[in-house]
Amino acid sequence: MALHSDVFWVGRQWAVTGAGIQAVDQRLRGVLDIDVTRLWDDALVQSRRAKPGVNAADFDTALTMARERFPMMPVEAPESDPIVAQLKALGVIEAPIVSAVLPAMQLRAEGRLARFLPQWRIRR
Repeated sequence: MALHSDVFWVGRQWAVTGAGIQAVDQRLRGVLDIDVTRLWDDALVQSRRAKPGVNAADFDTALTMARERFPMMPVEAPESDPIVAQLKALGVIEAPIVSAVLPAMQLRAEGRLARFLPQWRIRR
């Protein structure tokens, strides 16, 4: 994946762009890139930092600059949303909402040939 058009900082191995932290080496095709929304996910950051061949000092500088540029957004309680409050008052929502963030989509086709996967079509 090519570097995002908004480049804020470029180091030896990493760049801080409008998309987050991206590897300068384009042969990696975006495998090690960290999206803006995942900059504060410490498990992901540590897993990327532990990869072989990663320049730790350059990565830490990029992470610091990216976190300064894209601060962590406060997560509002879902109960503060007026639509959720109204649905709760009507009794539509019975269980408390744990998180307003949707779970990541799981790709279950990894390691399987595409021609053997079931096909789906939209009927009109």
